[in-house]
Parts: sequence; C-alpha cells; structure tokens
Amino acid sequence: MNLQNGKLYWPDTFQSPASYPSLEEDMTVDVLIIGGGGSGAQCAYLLSKQGLSVAVADKRSFGEGSTSSNTSLIQYAGDKTFTQLIHTFGEKNASKHLKLCETAISDIEAICADLPIQADFTRRNSLYYASCKDDVKKLKEEYSYLIKHGFSVEWWDEDLIASRYPFSKKAALYYLNDAEMNPLKFVHGLFEAAKPAAKYFEQTKINGMKRKGQKNHFYTDKGRTIAAKYAIICGGYETLEMKKEKNAVMESTYTIVTNVMEDFEGWHERSLIWESARPYIYLRTTPDNRIIAGGLDEATNIPEERDAKLLNKRDLLIQELNKLFPDYDVKADYYLSALYGGTHDGLPVVGMYENWPDCFFLMGYGDNGTVYSMVLSKLICEQIVTGKSQDLGLYTQTRPFA
Repeated sequence: MNLQNGKLYWPDTFQSPASYPSLEEDMTVDVLIIGGGGSGAQCAYLLSKQGLSVAVADKRSFGEGSTSSNTSLIQYAGDKTFTQLIHTFGEKNASKHLKLCETAISDIEAICADLPIQADFTRRNSLYYASCKDDVKKLKEEYSYLIKHGFSVEWWDEDLIASRYPFSKKAALYYLNDAEMNPLKFVHGLFEAAKPAAKYFEQTKINGMKRKGQKNHFYTDKGRTIAAKYAIICGGYETLEMKKEKNAVMESTYTIVTNVMEDFEGWHERSLIWESARPYIYLRTTPDNRIIAGGLDEATNIPEERDAKLLNKRDLLIQELNKLFPDYDVKADYYLSALYGGTHDGLPVVGMYENWPDCFFLMGYGDNGTVYSMVLSKLICEQIVTGKSQDLGLYTQTRPFA
C-alpha cells in the first residue's frame, strides 16, 4: 500500500535506528504482533511487562510505515467532538472514551520516562478555536459537556485570544495537559525496552494463517511459520488488506515542517493549535524549533490523486500558517502527502472476527492514533492476560450503539 509520499522529517531526527533480521526459522510464541509501527510497539511493550513471549513481524523496517508521517499531537479530544460522540454513543460511553484517552496520555508520559531512547515527550496545552462565528455556539455546548464531566478546559473569548496570539478568533477552548512527542523515537524506544521478552523480525511478510489445535499458525513469504496462541494485527491502514472493516474511512492528508525558527514570539506557550472547521488545519512546534502544520484533508484514497495535490497543499499550508502568524518567515523544508484513516462513528476499532479466532485487529484510526493505540493496546493486553476486559466492548466492531 502506498502510505505516503514526499520528504519526511522524523527519519532525519533519528538517523540510526536499530535493525533486525528477517525470520529464518519456525518459532512458537504466546503472542504474534503483525506490524512494527506505533500500535505494534505499544502492544509489545505492554505484553513484555506481563512476562509473555512475543514476536513482532513487519514486511518493512520498523517505523517505516505511517509512523514516519505521524505528526504526534497527543490529545484526548478528536475529530468527532464530545458532543457528536454523545449523540452517537450516549453521554456515559462518550465520557468513558475521553477518560480512557486522557489516561492514555498519562500512560504514554510515564512510559516515555522509562524508555532507553528519549521520545521528546512534552506536555502542551491546546487551543481549539472557532473557525467561524457560527461555530461559537457549538464550542459553548462542547465546553459545557467537558466541564460537566471533569475535563480540564478553559473558555477563551475574543479578547483573551487576541492578547495571547497575533490573530483574532471569536472564541476558543483551551485544553490543558495535552502533549507532543517524536513518534519514531517512541516506537524504537518501546521496542528496545521490550527486549528480551520480545523478538523482532523485519522484512518478514505474513501472507497466510491456519488454525491448528489451540494455536494459529502464520506463514511468511519465505516459508517460515510462527505458531501463536494469540495474534494482534497492528498493520495500520494496511490492516484493511487483511480484513475489510466497514466502519473505516480512508482519506488523504498533507503536512509541512518548516525551517528552523529564531523564536516563537506571540505563540502562547507553544501550544498545539487546531480549529473547528472540517477539514481543519493544525499546528505544533518541534524540539529543534520548527513548525509542523498539517491538515487540508481530501476525500480520496487514491495515491495518484493524493500526490498530485501535494505541492499545492504545501503552499496552502504555508498560507494558512502565515494568516495566523504573519510575522513568521517560514518555508517548507519538509512536506508530504499521506494516507489518513478514520471511522464513520468517531471511535477506533478492535476487530474480533469469527474466522480469525484469538486474533485482535487493532485499528487506532483517527487523528489521535497514538493515543487510541495506547487505549486499545491496554484493553487487548488485559483481555489476553486476564481473559476479560471491561471496556473492550466499547471499541469492538460489533458495538451495538455504533
């Protein structure tokens, strides 16, 4: 699958990642993880802490898929607002989801502090502004629900926004204690920390599975076999090549990373910034003082159509950035187009299918993919270790309230 195109930023920030051999002999483990990206790394880390034997197989090198185009704004609020989730799932379930995401951010922070490779995790607040006057009412409703359920968020009016930034917006929500990090360092740090309980195999494509007794036997493209009691398919968007999921929606998104800035004058607390419009734009800064700007999504999953718009989208993102920060002298040192996956109803998915016994398809689709993957990884690992996960049903593809 053609996941992205362009000049990628994260590989330049971590130029000597560990490499691993392809699988050359048959093996048996407790859990096979298919996919060496963010969700696979989180599962490997959590399972290794439980003392289970784990194998991770990826047809590429680890972190070379969508991890390399992940912009890593770490937030609990998502593309579908709390209000929208309430209308679909009910207030109790929607609140539970956001609380799980909020906890996941703290989990990621604690894990990052324990990793041998520093993932540049930094707490940031988030400005979520009304893109137009008509969206102010929606933000007020969103704010009331967030406050009711105990989330740390502030209401900012036009004067307060203008006093903190060089632009004016009618209203905004200011979310406290979101975060940012380097997704590629995070992935490799997790894999390093999960040794020796986890064994890793790159350039190892899984192309078949057969149930034998109480185990699934997975076959590689080189004729090797991995027998496992459980499997977690963490192939990102390529998971859909193994099992179609009707709730998934594939689109295209665009990102730029600017030149190094001398300073961020006028950018309050170097906050994350995004907006109520759909499609939206978003901004964050990096440890080496660049700006990541992204969004302007297109409703196409055809790589040729996506990539044909890349240069135009690059220029549009620069224009949008300059509208907000007109005194910044910016150009795009890096720019890319990428496949982007979400869901129709706004929640990520754990697929558990009858013809895939003891297999979990982890689909952390949405604009909070890293956070969703932590939520789902914890629930799947809990299910594997204890045989029961109280909150897993909120995310399965059979959820009755979807």
